[in-house]
Amino acid sequence: MSDSFNRILGQPQVRRFLRAVISSGRVGQTYLFTGPVGSNKTQAAYAFAQAILCEEGGCGTCDTCKRVMRHRHPDVRFYEPESASGDYLVGQIREIVSDVTLAPIQAKGKVYIINRADRLSVQAANAFLKTLEEPPEDCTIILMGRTVDGVLPTIVSRCQVVPFRFIPAAEAAGIVVQNSGCSEQHALAAIQACNGSITGAIEFVKSSDRFAFRGRVIDILQALPLADDLDVLEYAAELLEKTKAPLDLVRSKLEEELAASADFMAASALRQIEARNKRALSSKSRSMLFQTTSIIRSWLRDVLMVRSGAGQLVINEDYRGGIEEAAARADTAAISRALVAVDEADKAIRYNVSPETCIDVLLLQIREELYGSHCARGVAI
Repeated sequence: MSDSFNRILGQPQVRRFLRAVISSGRVGQTYLFTGPVGSNKTQAAYAFAQAILCEEGGCGTCDTCKRVMRHRHPDVRFYEPESASGDYLVGQIREIVSDVTLAPIQAKGKVYIINRADRLSVQAANAFLKTLEEPPEDCTIILMGRTVDGVLPTIVSRCQVVPFRFIPAAEAAGIVVQNSGCSEQHALAAIQACNGSITGAIEFVKSSDRFAFRGRVIDILQALPLADDLDVLEYAAELLEKTKAPLDLVRSKLEEELAASADFMAASALRQIEARNKRALSSKSRSMLFQTTSIIRSWLRDVLMVRSGAGQLVINEDYRGGIEEAAARADTAAISRALVAVDEADKAIRYNVSPETCIDVLLLQIREELYGSHCARGVAI
């Protein structure tokens, strides 16, 4: 069977369930997808949205399906927490509640995808409860969280829970290899770079630019022993510039779609699309920053494995030489502190700290922990 659900990789039970829901014609209005990072919840949510809005139940080839697949359909809204603490703001939820009452812009209905439902505070959840209990008939709300226990019971009780299984690393790598034709080594490296996301890893290995970016990040990490402070700041600036390149392409596509819609859409609908586009760019920007820190974390993990005598567990095998050199110069405590610094950088990014500051500080801390203040300086790459 060829349909939108084919893209839900590694989750056969979820595929069967969602297909049955669509074929029965009895689509519920509130769902809670639960599962660990990398279990393909987001991909499943968009596939479900395709099937709900498509006249053919998710054919995957019509204009509606293509727009949803590209995350460009005006009637499919994706939300993430926007507060500095990583929680949903009450005002953000009220905006969603208000938007739900509006008519669809293009399709027969609307789909709301609410990521990290476990970050709904009691106050934000209370603002959402009535909408979850009685959403308009043309709306489907899909919440996503890592565990049922992490989501407030008042939210869970109003949703149909769809559990996603954990996908072991070897199986995940096999799926990436099968769907991209890359080597197993590159598949494992891509999964690490994409924080466990299989779908993200497939896109990653298919992009020569993204894989080259991974290489440059690791080259910079392995050049830190010879880098002075100015070198480090220049490296950070280079990485930030490279993370912005995909954003320029996304921005261009969004502007083209907005221009194409301007002639036949009301001003209120255009404002909705503009707001959605702004959120999409913000989300993409954070995603690229987190991909940078994921690559750094993956390399540091490999350094720790070698230092701990578990070199057979190295993921970035194509950079083993530099990994072994770093492991020879730093002890496990220092490497562990460097890994903590990566986690702190992620937290700072979520708190909307300047990306420049986050990456500058992170590279300086890694150099300090692995090589010390008095490491040899020379000509950096």
